[in-house]
Amino acid sequence: MTLFQSLELGKHTLNNRIVMAPMTRSRTTQPGNIPNKMMAEYYAQRASAGLIITEATQISPQGQGYSFTPGIHTPEHIEGWRLVTDAVHREGGKIFLQLWHVGRMSHASFHGGEAPVAPSALNPDAKVWVVDDEGVGSMVDCPTPRALLWEEIAQIVTDYRKAAINAMEAGFDGVEIHAANGYLLDQFLRSTSNVRQDVYGGNIENRARLLIEVATVIANAIGSERVGVRLAPFITARGMNCPQIIDAILYSAGKLAEIGVAYLHLSEADWDDAPTVSLQFREALRDIYPGKIIVAGQYNQEKAEAILSRGLADLVAFGRPFIANPDFPERIQHRWPLAELDPTTLFGGDQKGYSDYPAYCEE
Repeated sequence: MTLFQSLELGKHTLNNRIVMAPMTRSRTTQPGNIPNKMMAEYYAQRASAGLIITEATQISPQGQGYSFTPGIHTPEHIEGWRLVTDAVHREGGKIFLQLWHVGRMSHASFHGGEAPVAPSALNPDAKVWVVDDEGVGSMVDCPTPRALLWEEIAQIVTDYRKAAINAMEAGFDGVEIHAANGYLLDQFLRSTSNVRQDVYGGNIENRARLLIEVATVIANAIGSERVGVRLAPFITARGMNCPQIIDAILYSAGKLAEIGVAYLHLSEADWDDAPTVSLQFREALRDIYPGKIIVAGQYNQEKAEAILSRGLADLVAFGRPFIANPDFPERIQHRWPLAELDPTTLFGGDQKGYSDYPAYCEE
């Protein structure tokens, strides 16, 4: 089975083609959003994945949009993440840190009562998970953001670079730049969320400028072979239904190929009536981008094997199946049944519904 063949990714040899997709779980230690031993146990349990991509991790306080999500911008964050990387490496796994700035997908409570930032002052018509003063979490409406000043964007690029360097200090094998799913870099890419009139808005080249600047400084800082980028060609929620997005994605892919990033990670639409990803797009991406391609979005073993065998992807990422099945690769390899997750424990809380799911032989 192709899924269980090894693969060279940058300077790393992955044991299989199965990727644990990034999933927000909001289990950090408070105050400070510090990664902890419970998170180290959770990720180590899932180290049989060929590659783990962590939950999205904010590059700065400004980058936060959900309660209890981890950071990578303080010494305490680095120390906490080192617990995770050490635990995963002891189990023989590889792990990349996903770097995140949410942009307008945020709430004033994370910013001292001030509005979140975005390319333009356009409301996303979306919700984020916020824990109130009584410790109760709920989905709340995002406020209208303020448009970033031109000079503020340079600081965000610097924050990304520093976060990548911090990730290396924390022991990660690489980083993934989150430019998907309606967050800041994705907001810049799309005409529906970016109506700027400066060098970061207007045509596709300008809208892609921030992503390319971020990828360039990170690649220069830690090596392009340690860098991946997540993109979402077909998302339409959160005001992301941009008619030019496929052209913007393909343009960006060409620029990222020039930088030499190790992989592109496609977050494909995963709702029930989502559009089918066309063969034309997949072939165009292959023609433009020579590196590794990861796909994610309601794949099962059969669909994963099919796309790998056709050469349209190199790895397949699985999300929710990894939550209740820490030994997910072994389960699908041996055709063992999959456990069901408890959706009430996805965000926040303790070990329950997080690190207490047993491996198959322990059930």
